[in-house]
Amino acid sequence: MLIDSHCHLDFPEYQNRLPEVLENMVRAKVSHALCISVDIPDFPKVKRLAHTYPNLFASVGVHPDYEDTPEPTLAFLVEEAKDNKVIAIGETGLDYYRMGDRSYESMEWQRERFRTHIRAALQAKKPLIIHTRSASEDTLRIMREEGADAIGGVMHCFTESYEVAKAAIELGFYISFSGIVTFKNAKDLQATCKALPLDRLLIETDSPYLAPVPHRGQTNEPAWVAHVASYIAQLRGETLEQIAQHTTNNFFQCFQLNRSYS
Repeated sequence: MLIDSHCHLDFPEYQNRLPEVLENMVRAKVSHALCISVDIPDFPKVKRLAHTYPNLFASVGVHPDYEDTPEPTLAFLVEEAKDNKVIAIGETGLDYYRMGDRSYESMEWQRERFRTHIRAALQAKKPLIIHTRSASEDTLRIMREEGADAIGGVMHCFTESYEVAKAAIELGFYISFSGIVTFKNAKDLQATCKALPLDRLLIETDSPYLAPVPHRGQTNEPAWVAHVASYIAQLRGETLEQIAQHTTNNFFQCFQLNRSYS
């Protein structure tokens, strides 16, 4: 069995085809999926999915790219994380990719939001889901300053260097690979994936985005995490069964879940 550790099934792309998407998961032997919160207004939909379907989980948090949206408070995140189907805080982190000509100082709101999420994770004792793009130095610095190593979590849709992955692993985090690893030009990422220890790997789709080869350019879905797993197995010279077993075990361990969910 495989697990999609990061998807957005509450997004409009799935509004009229959720039963089909869930059925495709069964056919592809994808047993579970973690539905990720990106803002407070849409969080109830994410939570509802997790409570409607036994094999779906939820996170609570506000994405660093969402600027004009209600700001999450520490109290809100901790309270919502008490729900037993809400298994993580995030996605959170830093994203300087679209900064443009904005000053470093003008992004302080993003850094403060990230700190709030880490503090909530520590208080709620739920792991973090971290998004970092063009901001790895600050991301790791804030993780260290706030003591994120005491709770751990996932560096999701990882695209950074081997050195960043190694630093995150040293802080107790798992490294999650998406369909990007299957792209022809992702040579550095493939080398990183090959070099990392198997007991620190997770797989994801980040659906509806980043569909893996051979579906690149299409609307992604959790069933296609099987293509990510298959590619990684080939890349690392391991069997699909090994990748499936380890990434599934890693998921349950990372999110502190009882195997009765499986």
